[in-house]
Amino acid sequence: MRLGVLDIGSNTVHLLLVDAHPGAQPVAYASHKRPLSLVRYLAPDGSVSEKGQSELIAFVKEAWAFAGRHNAEDLLAFCTSAIREATNGDAVLERVRREANVTMQELTGSEEAAMTFFAVRRWYGWGAGTILDFDIGGGSFEMAMGHDSLPAIATSVPLGAQRLTRDWLPEDPPTAKSIKDVRKYIRDTLRPAVKGFGKLGAPNLVTGTSKTFRSLARIAGAAPSGAGPYVRRILQRTDLGLWAQRISAMAASDRVHLPGVSEARAQQLLAGALVAEAAMELFEVEELEICPWALREGLILRRLDQLVFDGPLEPPAHVGPIQSERLRSESLHPSRARV
Repeated sequence: MRLGVLDIGSNTVHLLLVDAHPGAQPVAYASHKRPLSLVRYLAPDGSVSEKGQSELIAFVKEAWAFAGRHNAEDLLAFCTSAIREATNGDAVLERVRREANVTMQELTGSEEAAMTFFAVRRWYGWGAGTILDFDIGGGSFEMAMGHDSLPAIATSVPLGAQRLTRDWLPEDPPTAKSIKDVRKYIRDTLRPAVKGFGKLGAPNLVTGTSKTFRSLARIAGAAPSGAGPYVRRILQRTDLGLWAQRISAMAASDRVHLPGVSEARAQQLLAGALVAEAAMELFEVEELEICPWALREGLILRRLDQLVFDGPLEPPAHVGPIQSERLRSESLHPSRARV
């Protein structure tokens, strides 16, 4: 079957289409995405602005039409911290449903962490033992740990790279004082969360997911994305510390020349490095491995498990069955479609 996953994140909005069936590895078929930092569209009262809502709805309509043109049979649509923590998040989701006819599931921070962990476990298998996973998004930072398919602990803290850049690092390049202040804030926020993981003991494998970790590993010497997903990519804490110092002295226009750093993410690279460094320090982790699978893959695999164990079923609220013929005919008029 061809399955679509519509991901409304804090940094980008992304539709991924994969060809998959139960028991097989999902294979990417097509992708449609746009840089859309919803964090930047937050008003002083924490609400998503009218412009931000309009941009979001326009993309959802594009994504629906794209899925129809490529014969998607099933669609999972979800959103994470940018909408979850907006003061008008419920109203935004209702407007998306009304104007784009797509019902989106709002994942909690723990659900986001758990589904990302689920993907990591599937990638590495049971032989990896107890896994600790870190995921740095635009609005939040997720941590999950366990030795089963789903984590024993999954938590989220408001330490996303885009959020921290907006609130703590407005200068370009940042001042020494702002860096000192955000370092303290990151550690003060992380310490209570880290304490809860102590009862699980030491992990056998520590992983990093998300574009931020991939970029940090790449500038520290890991293989480029063109080398494929099966190349082992490691990020050492000592290397991360050195690069965090170097990045702190660079303007965003200089960071884009680093390998693996896009223009859209250059501004927030330092905040991501500081979160990663603090997490590795507080968890006493010397190195972590970059996992190529993350939240989207976790949701895809979980959906396929539903089909294995339960057979065809009525999908949950965030899963919209797509009738291919109807979708193709409505691709030019997405407002008529229903999810």
